Amino acid sequence: MFDHHQAAGKRFSRRGRTAGVAATAGAALIALVIGTHPAAAGVGSGAPNRSAAALAAAVAEPGLGSGDLMQSEDFFQSGLSPVGAKVGLTGKQALSACSGEETMRTLTKGKGVAYAEVAWAFDTQHTSLTESVTAGSTGTSAASYERQLNKLVRGCQDEPAGHWYYGKGRAITVRGGKGSWYPSYNGDGKVAGGVAVIRSGNRVGIVELSGQPSDDAAYMEGIAAAAINRLSD
Repeated sequence: MFDHHQAAGKRFSRRGRTAGVAATAGAALIALVIGTHPAAAGVGSGAPNRSAAALAAAVAEPGLGSGDLMQSEDFFQSGLSPVGAKVGLTGKQALSACSGEETMRTLTKGKGVAYAEVAWAFDTQHTSLTESVTAGSTGTSAASYERQLNKLVRGCQDEPAGHWYYGKGRAITVRGGKGSWYPSYNGDGKVAGGVAVIRSGNRVGIVELSGQPSDDAAYMEGIAAAAINRLSD
């Protein structure tokens, strides 16, 4: 019997993807992590210290900041307990277990107005979440990125027997925007997280939960809704 993470690990190896989930120990809020991470705010290691307010302002300038990504409180109602997060503004985080080394920056050919990404770690073994978002220059470019992301995900719906796969996509519309979420299954057919392509105006992203916090595939719908509302302008 194949486990989703074991199978995903093989896919990472096969496609040459480097490890995608890292945690900053003891960080509960993205705002805290990004406010103390010089690289995230575009500050070199040799730059003088800056206040948290100044760092937050620098992050917000391109149009995407830590507040546009999922926060620790978004997980509590679902029973997940975050223990750390690593935030970036480069667009260079691997998009999903299916995408190999594909990143938001390569998918957009570097034409996104801004980028932001986060990797969350939880106290539940073998459970993690990654999110990567970008802002398109126009609604047309955002729609194009959304189509590309959905196409990427659908490429892993048909897999060999015994391999993990994404299930059928479901549309979702909430206050902040819309998207499509897909449950993820282990090789033995058991629910193991899921992935969602999200959009709010000119902002587009992808969020993936790896693990099995619930046997209900609709669990991913709540994650998608929270991510869309955070992404909204």
